[in-house]
Amino acid sequence: MFKGRVPSTHHATDATWSKWVALITQRARIGNPSRPGILEVIMDWPEGKYFGISSEEEVGRAEEAPLYNQLPENEKKYALFTDGSCRIVGKHRRWKAAVWSPTRRVAEAAEGEGESSQFAEVKAIQLALDIAEREKWPVLYLYTDSWMVANALWGWLQQWKQNNWQRRGKPIWAAALWQDIAARVENLAVKVRHVDAHVPKNRATEEHQNNQQVDQAAKIEVAQVDLDWQHKGELFIARWAHDTSGHQGRDATYRWARDRGVDLTMDAIAQVIHDCETCAAIKRAKRSKPLWYGGRWLKYKYGEAWQIDYITLPQTRNGKRHVLTMVEATTGWLETYPVPHATARNTILGLEKQVLW
Repeated sequence: MFKGRVPSTHHATDATWSKWVALITQRARIGNPSRPGILEVIMDWPEGKYFGISSEEEVGRAEEAPLYNQLPENEKKYALFTDGSCRIVGKHRRWKAAVWSPTRRVAEAAEGEGESSQFAEVKAIQLALDIAEREKWPVLYLYTDSWMVANALWGWLQQWKQNNWQRRGKPIWAAALWQDIAARVENLAVKVRHVDAHVPKNRATEEHQNNQQVDQAAKIEVAQVDLDWQHKGELFIARWAHDTSGHQGRDATYRWARDRGVDLTMDAIAQVIHDCETCAAIKRAKRSKPLWYGGRWLKYKYGEAWQIDYITLPQTRNGKRHVLTMVEATTGWLETYPVPHATARNTILGLEKQVLW
């Protein structure tokens, strides 16, 4: 990517920094949002699983692909967008690699278990090469939002090959994959462009839209059931559906699972709900008297007294920055009404729409 000496501010200069870069970029927020975002212990990160180039090494830059919308029309059929993802499904880490063809409007994907999102990014390059070789393309234009992939194809492959696929005496990460890719790009003209993945919709170009398409194709659906579930029985799957759907009732849980391709019986769902400790706690809370029961609220009937306040959202959603909260004083029943501004007029509107029915 760089001519001459590589700036130390852009690449790892020691093993510690390399581990941080690889760890944070590869492991930030995968799987269920309630899980810790970083799943590995930094000190246990294996040597060789980083992509930094030390300041004393020189990297030559390979040819870069043009913007997608600047490709000649007859060349766009040789353009592919690639992406990869990883997430926790059940107790397993699953990866998925995808390739998107803008001219054919189709995607091709491969997936498996036990590897990372960076591994999936590299597998996506192999998928793209498979297509180009199978159809005997004269050139392959690759578009990726992974700097790791772009830098590798721009120059790191050559450096790794010269060093016998080692760095400081240790094999580089995924050496077998990179060796396969390096051998194949010697026989095919490959041009690479890095696509910015974080662009507002009002500034998104055709290139960014295609990158979003491959991003969607590479996503692993939350509803995917891990391969062991078929051996764990229907109650296990029903418990998963009930928990994941938000502890809904029997019919709602059944519909939620059916919409995601999981067939459950009503009896299994009913059994899970009956045994659910969370649902039991919710029922107990509904039966118990709220902390504010009694005292000054005793003189009011239901619906006569409301406590109101505004909370501010972390960011504006659909033009709404604040939420009017209205709590019925005798029961603790909560009503909410999102508004753009915390004003007296919006307070009246909220009460009229949510309370004064």
